[in-house]
Amino acid sequence: MSNKHKILDAILEQGMLPLFYQDSEEGSVEILRTLYKAGVRVFEYTNRGKSALPNFKKLKEVRDAEMPDLYLGIGTIKTPADANAFIEAGTDFIVAPIVNPAVAEIANKIGMLWIPGCMTPTEISIAQEHKAMLIKIFPANILGPEFISSIKDLFAGQLFMPTGGVEINAENLKTWFKSGVCAVGMGSKLISKDVMSKGLYEELFDNTKLALDLIQQSK
Repeated sequence: MSNKHKILDAILEQGMLPLFYQDSEEGSVEILRTLYKAGVRVFEYTNRGKSALPNFKKLKEVRDAEMPDLYLGIGTIKTPADANAFIEAGTDFIVAPIVNPAVAEIANKIGMLWIPGCMTPTEISIAQEHKAMLIKIFPANILGPEFISSIKDLFAGQLFMPTGGVEINAENLKTWFKSGVCAVGMGSKLISKDVMSKGLYEELFDNTKLALDLIQQSK
């Protein structure tokens, strides 16, 4: 089995892809350690600030030393330059908020999992043309579960993951999975500004455990 398929299977098994960005290197490392301790084995750091690349390199270093079974990916990749920079830094997979065929080409050339963000059926179709195995529905808080229910039969067999509008709530999660998603992206609803600014790592640990348990019950 290729690494691309192993990572995809890990996302499907976990049912959740946690994601965040923080300027602080130390804070980023502590959040990663907390998520891992709570059971996370696939994680996305987002390219949303000036410290994203150096912080990612540090996370990779910590991952290699402490968490060898964790898949560490990078999100918010919109350009080939960003893709190449983080591939060089050792990312395991790439997540994007858009469909950029040039980024897809880079990922596909090296057999790397590329998860593009789509908002319309046309974007989904273009993503499929460029071999997207998993598609991020974004912004899912605007589109809602009804969007997935409405389009899933048009794209039979395609795997979808909403990001935005996903909450640590049994009813919310069951609604998303019932609509036809295979996993959910979990950002600020899990790794909140308070968690980051106040170092509320015990709260993050508890909420991560809860989210993982509720997701397994909702599948």
